[in-house]
Amino acid sequence: MASRVGPDEYQEMLRHGTMSVGLYTPREVDKQSPHNQDEVYIVASGTGVFSMGTERTECGPGDTFFVGAGARHRFEDFSDDLAIWVVFYGPEGGEHGSGVG
Repeated sequence: MASRVGPDEYQEMLRHGTMSVGLYTPREVDKQSPHNQDEVYIVASGTGVFSMGTERTECGPGDTFFVGAGARHRFEDFSDDLAIWVVFYGPEGGEHGSGVG
């Protein structure tokens, strides 16, 4: 997770090989920036809008998103209870090295 994200907003729960699983709970503004690995987001609670590139998608519990390494993305207009499981995995630059999933 990007260094601009506060330590109270992201907690790593498991690490194995290239995989890292954590819980992300942004507060007021999602400050993350593109990541070096591919990632999967699974919304655990709350609602909001997931923005990647020019696409914006309303989201809620159970919604799942893939983000390729290097892609700009963030959650916007989200509720105070937004909590997201994050799974980072694979080599730096992503599985296909394209930077976009």
